[in-house]
Amino acid sequence: MRAAYLTGPKSIVLREEAIPEPRPGELRIRLEEVGICGSDVHYFGGHRPLPGPTIIGHEGWGYIDAVGSGVQRQLGERVVVDPNAPCGKCMYCQRGQASVCPNKRTVGLNAPGCFAEYVIIPADFAHALPESVSAADAVTIEPTAVAFNALKHASLKAGDTIYVLGLGAIGMLITHLAIQRGLIVYVGELNTTLLEKAVSLGARTGDWQAADVRVVFECTGSAAATTQLCADTPRGASIVLLGLSEKSASFTPLDLVRRGISIRGSLIYDHPEDFQTVIHLIADGKINPGQIISKYIPLAELEAGLIAASSGHPGKIVVQIQ
Repeated sequence: MRAAYLTGPKSIVLREEAIPEPRPGELRIRLEEVGICGSDVHYFGGHRPLPGPTIIGHEGWGYIDAVGSGVQRQLGERVVVDPNAPCGKCMYCQRGQASVCPNKRTVGLNAPGCFAEYVIIPADFAHALPESVSAADAVTIEPTAVAFNALKHASLKAGDTIYVLGLGAIGMLITHLAIQRGLIVYVGELNTTLLEKAVSLGARTGDWQAADVRVVFECTGSAAATTQLCADTPRGASIVLLGLSEKSASFTPLDLVRRGISIRGSLIYDHPEDFQTVIHLIADGKINPGQIISKYIPLAELEAGLIAASSGHPGKIVVQIQ
């Protein structure tokens, strides 16, 4: 099979190698499409060093074409990859915090990723896709589950107001999901193309600090933006961090406490319910996350696609594997 390895900062090497075989409890997916994620961009840029050459990529969908012993799944079944498999045994998993399991098997990080023709994953982490789910929506299910989880835990109701800072894939998907839920959404973004896209979805721009904002979603991944956001967030609101900056942000504890500001992080999603809920929302025609896609490229152009994503390409770039 063809597999694209990240061999060092800004270096992708396409290799031919044997097709992997699933072990007991695993299955193999013949991949059709894979989205480029912000984490892939960070790995590509060397901001999060990997221990050696790695097949990155985790936002994939395709068809089951082999199963390991003990797996009762249909060959040819259309599925989406759920790339984070917690161990289910550690104290974090036992107390319902599987998203922070230190033993997670993560596709594209400590397990071979999706920028290849085939990927092996645990059978329970391949979710069936109805035929009514388009390819565009299928390849954006994983980041949509991230956005869904962030909103789910924010304790919001229809009519509440939120502010989304940063309109990359996650920020745009939070905006889309929130508007479909009946929330009032203000957005902030330097890229005018992305800002106009959010407005076309129903988002608002302008003086968000004067609105009755309940929750602020930080999606830029900029430490400087996070620092400023802590100062700007209105009294009584909460901040949800989704942008994954490696640098330190700062705030004044006394100021946040006096203004009643709380801060929490939101990491990935709850398995399996968030993926399954997102799939149902798409199948029922309530959301269409595939609209964030702006460009398709072949696997051979992955390096160029990662360079474009690193340079601020507006929208989601999708790699077509087959």
